[in-house]
Amino acid sequence: MRRGVPLVISAPSGTGKTTVCRELVRRDPRIVFSISHTTRPPRAGEVDGRDYHFLSRDAFAEMVAAGAFLEHAEYSGNLYGTSRDALLRELDAGHDVLLEIETEGAGQVRRSGVGAYLLFLLPPSLEALAARLRGRGTDGDAEVARRLQIAEVEFRAAGDFDALVVNHNVEDTVTAVLEIVAALRDGRADAVRAERSLERVRASLSSPLDDWVQR
Repeated sequence: MRRGVPLVISAPSGTGKTTVCRELVRRDPRIVFSISHTTRPPRAGEVDGRDYHFLSRDAFAEMVAAGAFLEHAEYSGNLYGTSRDALLRELDAGHDVLLEIETEGAGQVRRSGVGAYLLFLLPPSLEALAARLRGRGTDGDAEVARRLQIAEVEFRAAGDFDALVVNHNVEDTVTAVLEIVAALRDGRADAVRAERSLERVRASLSSPLDDWVQR
């Protein structure tokens, strides 16, 4: 049986990665979603065990001490982690496992040796990202500004990823990521790295990436 591939998708908050990830799982039955553990309180409509495994900080710390996480990181004041055993079970069953995690956690997965492929989603521009954050209606101006500051730090990690995709719209982005997954299954990972490198993707941005991270 073919062993599955861990596919890590990272992006700044507001880029649309959750929507993209849900569409990937819906369209491709061979992709399963890794359900992270978090200390973040559930948002409206979220279900424990479906969207996240919601934990107290004490319970999270116990899992860290037991070495239960493949990766774990703090983001925006909350802790997030990926269960090592749960991931390996899915991979051994032949499933490609989708991990929606932050850039710090992505680096830990890379160093873990599980053979993950790292994909970074970019917004078309910093202005578009700010508009999306405000459009969600869940954060005030101060929180939006804080998330944009975090995003600028995350942009600096983009070059460490295997492939980059600009999320102009969900349909085109999902199609692009499914093409990347197909290439990985065919053993063409190196070709995708060349086609989707930071240097290639810069041309599709409406403002230079260097300008974003210098603001």
